[in-house]
Amino acid sequence: MRCKFIESRITKLDRTSYYTSYPVMNILLIYPPVAKPSEPPAGIARLAGFLREGGVGVKTLDASLHGQLYLMNAESVSNDTWTTRASGRLQKNQAALRNIDTYRSIARYTQAVTETERVLWASGRQFSADSTVSLADYHNEKLLPARSSDLLISAEDPQRNPFYNYYSRRIIPLIEKESPDIVGLSVNYLSQALCAFALAGLIRRFFPDVRLVLGGGLVTTWKGLPDWKNPFESLIDDVVAGNGERFFGDILDLNRNKIGYSYGYIQEDLPEYLSPARIIPFAASSACCWNRCSFCQERATSTESFSCRTGPALKSLSAIADEYSPGLVHFVDSTVPPVFLRKLAVNPPGMPWYGFARVTKELTDRDFCRALRFSGCRMLKLGIESGDQRVLDKLDKGIDIGLAAQALKALKGSHIATYVYLLFGTPPEDYESALRTLDFVRKNRASIDFINAAIFNLPAACACEPGIVVRDFYEGDLSLYRDFVHPGGWDRKKTRMFLDREFKRDASVSAILRKTPKVFTSNHAPFF
Repeated sequence: MRCKFIESRITKLDRTSYYTSYPVMNILLIYPPVAKPSEPPAGIARLAGFLREGGVGVKTLDASLHGQLYLMNAESVSNDTWTTRASGRLQKNQAALRNIDTYRSIARYTQAVTETERVLWASGRQFSADSTVSLADYHNEKLLPARSSDLLISAEDPQRNPFYNYYSRRIIPLIEKESPDIVGLSVNYLSQALCAFALAGLIRRFFPDVRLVLGGGLVTTWKGLPDWKNPFESLIDDVVAGNGERFFGDILDLNRNKIGYSYGYIQEDLPEYLSPARIIPFAASSACCWNRCSFCQERATSTESFSCRTGPALKSLSAIADEYSPGLVHFVDSTVPPVFLRKLAVNPPGMPWYGFARVTKELTDRDFCRALRFSGCRMLKLGIESGDQRVLDKLDKGIDIGLAAQALKALKGSHIATYVYLLFGTPPEDYESALRTLDFVRKNRASIDFINAAIFNLPAACACEPGIVVRDFYEGDLSLYRDFVHPGGWDRKKTRMFLDREFKRDASVSAILRKTPKVFTSNHAPFF
C-alpha cells in the first residue's frame, strides 16, 4: 500500500494547494454504518449522478449495508441459546426479509427482524463490549456521537470500532485499488457518526494525501448550530453543509444548472438490501415547501431554498424505472410538494411509491386520492403532530384538524395506507391538548394504519425562541437538542408517563401500534 500507518501527515494547507493545482479525476463516496439496510442512500447516489454527468469519475459504496452484512456473517462464538439459534437461522431470516410472503404475517416478520438483530448485536459485542450494534443504530457506552472529542478518539483508535475488520479488509484495499483523489463520507444520522470517524481515521492513517470531505444531513445540522466551530480541521479537509452538488460543482468547476435529476445506484447492491422489493429513494425537491413550522430543525439549519422542477423530476423517474425496475419508489423529500403530487396524479410513474405529504384540501377529495392510488401511491406519511387545533396554530403547522380527519378517510377509502406522525410535549401543548390528540386517534382509528408517537426535542438552533428557558439536554458540543423549561409544566417526564400509561395503553392506539414494523418502521410499512 502506498502509505501504511505513516505518522507524518500532509497538512491541510498542502492538500488544498495540491487540489487547486491539478484536476480531480477520481472520487469515492462512502455511506458509513449504521443506517437501516432497507434501501440505498439517496444522497451519494444523486451526487454520483451529478458528477458523472459532469464527466467526473466516481464510485459509491454503501458501507452501512456491506458492513452490517459482513458483521452478521462473521464467525461468532456464543454460549446463550437465543444467539445460537438466531445465528443458525440467519440466512433463513435474511431471505425472509427479502420475501414478500413474510410481510403477510407481522409475527413472522417480527421474528425475522428480532433474530437478525440478535446476531448483529452479538457480533458487535464480541468485538467490543462497549458497542451495541443494531439494524438501525450504533451505541458506544464510552463515546458520544454528539461530542467532538469522542469522535476524534474514534478516529485515533479505529481498532475499537466493531466495523474495523470490514474497514481494513474491504474498504482500505478498495481505496488502494481505485486510488481516489477525494473520499467523501456522507453522514445523515447520529448512528453513523462514531463509525464514520473511525473510518476517517483509518483512511487518514493509510492515505494521508487523500482529500477527505465530510457531508450529509447530520453535518449540515452541526454547521447550523449557533456556536459551531469546526473541531475536525486536523482530520477532515472539508466539512460541507447542504447538498454536495454545490461544493463539488464549485471545486471542479461544474455547471449545476445543466445537471438534471440523475442518480447512480449500484445495480448489484439492490438485491442485498433487507427488503422484499427494490426500493429506490428519490427526491423531487430541495428543502421544505412549507418551511414555516416553529421549532423545526430543518428550517433553522438548512442552507437550501425550496425548489421543485416537476418536468425533469418526472423524466428522471421514467429513466429510473427503465434502468432499475424498482418495486417501490421512496420519495425522501421533507414533504412531497403538492404541485408534484398533482403531476403524479395525472402522470403515473409506472411503479408503486410512497412519501411524506402535507395535509391539504386536495387530500380530502376522493377522486384526487383515487388518482394518486392509480398513479402508484401505496402509502402517505402525514405529520399531523397534534389533535388540538390550538397547538397546531401555535406551531404554525398550517394544518386544519378537521381537514386532516377528512383526508384520512379519503385516503383510506382509496386504499392508500396512512402513517401518522404525532408529537407530544411541544411548548404549546398541555395535558388537555394531549388528551385531544388521543381522542383524535380514537375517532379516526379506522383510517389510521400506522402511528409514530414521539416526544418533542427542542432543536439547539431554536433555543433562542421567545419565552423558552433552555438548559443542556445532554453533554456534548455537537448536541442537536436542548432541554427546556416547559411554559405549561408539561415536561418530558409527564409527557412520557402520559404516552406509556394512557396513550399507548388505549385499545385504539395499541391495536395500531402492534401493526407497526419493528426497527424498519415506515421503510417497510408499504409492504404490509
